[in-house]
Amino acid sequence: MSEDNTTGPTPAAETAGTKTSLLQRLYTGTGAFDIVGHRRRWFVAFALLILLCAGSLGIKGFNLGIEFEGGTQIQLPAQGADGRIDEDAAKDVVSEATGVSASEAQVVGVGDAAAIQVRLSSLEPGQVAEAKQALYDEFRPLAANGQPSGSVISDSAVSASWGGEISKQALIALGVFLVLVAVFLVIYFEKWMAVSAIITLAHDIIVTAGVYSLVGFEVTPATVIGLLTILGFSLYDTVVVFDKVKENTRGLLNLTRRTYAEAANLALNQTLMRSINTSIIALLPVLGLMVIGYILLGTGTLQDLALVQLTGMLAGVVSSVLLATPLLVTFKMREPKYREQAERVAERRAERTRAAQAEGEAGGVDPDDYFDPGDDAQLESELRKEKAVAAAASVPARNQKARDRNRGRDQRPRRSGTPTGKSTAGKGTPSGQSTPTGKRKRS
Repeated sequence: MSEDNTTGPTPAAETAGTKTSLLQRLYTGTGAFDIVGHRRRWFVAFALLILLCAGSLGIKGFNLGIEFEGGTQIQLPAQGADGRIDEDAAKDVVSEATGVSASEAQVVGVGDAAAIQVRLSSLEPGQVAEAKQALYDEFRPLAANGQPSGSVISDSAVSASWGGEISKQALIALGVFLVLVAVFLVIYFEKWMAVSAIITLAHDIIVTAGVYSLVGFEVTPATVIGLLTILGFSLYDTVVVFDKVKENTRGLLNLTRRTYAEAANLALNQTLMRSINTSIIALLPVLGLMVIGYILLGTGTLQDLALVQLTGMLAGVVSSVLLATPLLVTFKMREPKYREQAERVAERRAERTRAAQAEGEAGGVDPDDYFDPGDDAQLESELRKEKAVAAAASVPARNQKARDRNRGRDQRPRRSGTPTGKSTAGKGTPSGQSTPTGKRKRS
């Protein structure tokens, strides 16, 4: 918003103008958000987060479900002869009847299909029978016909080897995925982009697993499946940003207008709004899945799947913006050719600054009108100018030769002739008479 008004805008107008300007720059990608320039503080923040998650994994570990630890699960309808059955009460009844402390009791499903699941360590057949009888005596759960029945109380035994096999296959799939991703990124981009993407991916896995450990979420086979699905989302956002970085830094070593870090930061600004929009659109169905899985169907597979996807997607979008590109810039600036190019950029800007100061002292151009390396809008404008110059320089030489031939043809003298309507006195036509083309005939 222009501030040429001599009376000055009101405080409300100033606030509104500032917000509009910020959103506009965010949307157009010219918003001078210096993310790469503050990469050290991002590295510190991510390092502390990873240490916290890794420490929780090492000390606290996971809250593994029955599929991984093995045990017995007893299930009964949530509706009894005396009303709805409380899951904690069912857990206490099973523990007293078997002498084994139940690890968890939860409600799954809604309405008439709601059921209570009680999980505990492996039981002998006699202990299972005692637990089922105690539950019937205490709650008298109702069958589908509305009558109390002991047959509606079921039990199942799960071996720990089943969960271990799932974990093994998941780790193999993860390893193959990472290798293929690294090969693809090296071929399509370059080695440092591949390294940065893999480190970002590892961050997402560690943080997601650490959150599960810290909060105490139960780890089930659905959790493992959900963890594998978030890897593609995290990688997708990183590749989008890297593709823009590749475009902005093409031929950069032969230029002195910006450094690699500035060009990468501009690419990050240009894709920032896209990353935000993509994340919002991707998280909406996951939130819907979580609401359906928890509120409507109770805890279960859908909730476990949605929970790990929600955690992983949030970690993925943050790391793709604040970690992947800053890591790439750090690796690239270790190469001598990019450091030398940055020095040439600094020298050129120093010369321009001195020239601006000299002209300013002489009453010429204001030094503030010169190129500002911290302005992303100006960086993008300079980039467009360079692309326009490069496009003009790439016109084939034959087009230029064709223009030269046309120019020479236009400059050749015309053949001699009698202009239409001109007098032809002295050339076979009597003086004062018109030419034969549509003019007066001789009397």
